[in-house]
Amino acid sequence: MATESKIDALAQTTRIGQFVSVGVVGAVIETIIVAILTTLFGVGPLIAKAAGSETSISTMFVVNDRWTFATHGTNGYLATLRRWGKSHIVRIGGLFVAFAVLFVLTSLVEISLTVGTVDLWPTVANLIGIGVGMVLNYVAESLFTWRV
Repeated sequence: MATESKIDALAQTTRIGQFVSVGVVGAVIETIIVAILTTLFGVGPLIAKAAGSETSISTMFVVNDRWTFATHGTNGYLATLRRWGKSHIVRIGGLFVAFAVLFVLTSLVEISLTVGTVDLWPTVANLIGIGVGMVLNYVAESLFTWRV
C-alpha cells in the first residue's frame, strides 16, 4: 500500500472518532480504578495505573476489534488472539509514555489539586498521560494491529 493511502487511512475521521470514543471509555475505566485505588486504598499511583491500564486495554481491544476496526483483520479465535497480543505490544509504548508523564507530573513537579482532604492531582496527571499516549496508540494500532 502506498504511503499516501496509509496517511489517508490514518486520517479517516470516522475511525479517529471511534478510536477516541473507545479511548474515552478506557480512560474512564482506568481513571475510576486509579482514583479508587489511590484515594480509598492508599495504593501508589504507578501500581494503581498498572491495574487500571490492564483492565482498560483489554476492554478497549474488544470494542475496537468489534467496532472501530471491524472490517480489518481476519476472523477466528487465533487471529483475534494474535491481534490482542499485538495490541498489548503496541500499548506498551503508549503505557510507557503515560507512565513517564504520570511519573514526571507526580514525582518531579510540585503540584497538588486538593478537594476537601483528597489530592486529585494523581488522577489529573494520569488523564494527561493517557491523552499523550493515545496519539501514539492510534497510529500504531491502526498500522500494526489492524493494518489499515
